[in-house]
Amino acid sequence: MEWNNRLTKLLGSKYPIMQGSLTGIGTWEFAAAVSKTGADGCLTAAVYKTPEKLREAITRLRSETDHFTVNISIGACPNIDEMFDVVFDEKVPTLETSVYRPDEYAARIKKAGVTWIHKGATLQFIKHAENLGADAVVLVGLDGWGFKNIKQLPTFTAIAWAREQIKIPLIAAGGIANGRTMAAALAAGADGVYVGSGIMATQECSISERIKENMVKAVPDEPVLIRELVAPPDPDKLAEMRQKRDSMDFGKWIRSMEATMLKHRATGRKAMWEEKAENLGAETREGGPPRGPFSFSIAYIHEIVPVKDFIGNMVRQAEEILVGMARQYKLSV
Repeated sequence: MEWNNRLTKLLGSKYPIMQGSLTGIGTWEFAAAVSKTGADGCLTAAVYKTPEKLREAITRLRSETDHFTVNISIGACPNIDEMFDVVFDEKVPTLETSVYRPDEYAARIKKAGVTWIHKGATLQFIKHAENLGADAVVLVGLDGWGFKNIKQLPTFTAIAWAREQIKIPLIAAGGIANGRTMAAALAAGADGVYVGSGIMATQECSISERIKENMVKAVPDEPVLIRELVAPPDPDKLAEMRQKRDSMDFGKWIRSMEATMLKHRATGRKAMWEEKAENLGAETREGGPPRGPFSFSIAYIHEIVPVKDFIGNMVRQAEEILVGMARQYKLSV
């Protein structure tokens, strides 16, 4: 089956699959490994902290692949203006912005002529990015882990609704980690899928083996996980954080808002993962799941595999489902 649509043409990739930005662990090495599978790997600028280190990482990544994305998370990326300068100077294939409104940087991005994808949690947010001139948008549903919004919808409801209003390529994110969820996202109206926490359970990802093992053990119907991903935040704490918007450092405020939406205390992601890992015990899928920074995608994580196998299995299953349905219903393809 040949995967050839608006997103593969935009990215220059073989498959309409994007690696999530994975704040803190989105290294050039992992992005290269993902891009070599035919999906599109993502280097996260914030991992490298300085413009000089980011430039070096982009150079190394470019020596391994001709298609990749660089993420700049607004509010979470240090030296953000200089990081944008590096991305523009290096003429990266694709830029992804995320976390906060990109209004302040939209004119610079468009002037640079780089392919621009913006990621958001609500239809209104990505529609705004489309109006600013984004070439494609990622819509993250409640099924995903990370920055939340009180107006966020479950992934497939969000995508089906957005497809009716978004004209540019639409990428589905949140709880997608196998061919079945990929095929479902495409059927709901997405041009492709965005795989975040699910792809962390691969051999090349730099997180600890213990966290990967916890992903294999975890199950999606654990009440604490459901609360973290789906339940609304405490209204008083949310109101308190909103009042602090102008009195706090913006980066610190963004991280505190994320913690409020996820219903846990503010801390660095790496520290939080290690803290949760230390309190897991020996639970199994039968005896109750371990906790961690996981999305509902852990429902489909059964073993730790090379990233080539992860993407290959996803594509193969999606193809079997799509071709099988066409044959079942005698549709011409």
